[in-house]
Amino acid sequence: MPNTSRHDRLAAAIDARRDDLIALTQDLIRIPTVNPPGEAYLEICEYVQRRLAKSGYTTQLVRAEGTPGDSDRYPRWNLVARREGGGRGDTVHFNSHHDVVETGSGWTFDPFGAELKDGRIYGRGTCDMKGGLASSIIAAEAFAEVFPQFDGAIEISATADEETGGFGGVAYLAKQGFFTPERVQHVIIPEPLNKERICLGHRGVWWAEIETKGRIAHGSMPFLGDSAIRHMGAVIARMEDELFPALAKRTTAMPVVPPQARQSTLNINSLHGGQPEPEDGFDGFPAPVVAHSARMIIDRRYLIEESPEAVRQEMIDLLETVKSERPEFRYEVRDLWTIPPTMTAKDSPVVTAVASAISSVLGLAPEYVVSPGTYDQKHIDRIGRMHNCIAYGPGTAQGGLIPLRASADPKIHIVSAGLTYRWDNPTEAIPVRPVVRKN
Repeated sequence: MPNTSRHDRLAAAIDARRDDLIALTQDLIRIPTVNPPGEAYLEICEYVQRRLAKSGYTTQLVRAEGTPGDSDRYPRWNLVARREGGGRGDTVHFNSHHDVVETGSGWTFDPFGAELKDGRIYGRGTCDMKGGLASSIIAAEAFAEVFPQFDGAIEISATADEETGGFGGVAYLAKQGFFTPERVQHVIIPEPLNKERICLGHRGVWWAEIETKGRIAHGSMPFLGDSAIRHMGAVIARMEDELFPALAKRTTAMPVVPPQARQSTLNINSLHGGQPEPEDGFDGFPAPVVAHSARMIIDRRYLIEESPEAVRQEMIDLLETVKSERPEFRYEVRDLWTIPPTMTAKDSPVVTAVASAISSVLGLAPEYVVSPGTYDQKHIDRIGRMHNCIAYGPGTAQGGLIPLRASADPKIHIVSAGLTYRWDNPTEAIPVRPVVRKN
């Protein structure tokens, strides 16, 4: 049977760090790591580095040189920190991305002010996922304080560019050997997914640019040219009439949430045809010409039951059909990137440990889900060959805030329980009482 006194000590250590959790989350939010273009990456990595070095971690700053977006102005910095225990054992790695998307408009709070009001922190990245990064740090520090001679090692990373594919972050680190099964045996990515949900993986994705080509002519005599925009319109019409209905009929056995995402989907991410957009400040008129080029970026999400080859061929077949109907139709498809679906087995050690912790700490049955979009598990699984990986973290991804009142504290306990599952028994998570404040 688990030792209750140890559980109480761990719970008390986490409880004592409540104010620290809030302050740490606020500090991280106040570093505006907006991507694109990739601002303040070194600043946030150095902040986390200083914090973890004080807690006994060895740290390594890694720049992903030569990756998409990396430049002297916007270098792609990552931090990997490791704390060794007192004996041999497995390594548990907590991975959080430090970049956030643009703020957009309509905020009633400063998006980088991290204001605490009525038990909530408001700001860009509070849930996705600086709250998760702060949670993993607090949990690991509390655990090491109570069990300083734990077996194995704990790693924490803060990585770049997840919002734009993760190629300057986890993908680069995986290629450098940071996520091999020999180095790391368990990975938890604290993405915001609700306190009772364990995310096992994600659907696949294929991004591509489709260009239709025409022939330029004066706009007063369009019959002398060939409009690439009209050709693109024919492509979209074929998508509407045939492809979208066909995709809607394909469903998966993967437990994707929300349920509407348990089908194949296609999003037209952007369209551009004809003349380039004028520079800011230009208030003149466009020239009268027939468009010689039109470009579309597509975002195709596919199921574990589909193959990437079939997904791409389906689009080629559609374009070839349009070509057979339009004699002057010419096109080009440029692959941008593709990631296959992934799903960790429910009986893997990290899944069973966290599931047991959810049951013990929150008194809830865990829900197993799959994400409609990809996250950095794709690189850990595909490049790192480390399949014992899940996403589980505080908050929800539906807004830029983390509710402290009802969910942050108990989920920190679950993360700690996940860390300690191998301390007594590799198949048993140590239950820790939840701390849920109502003030």
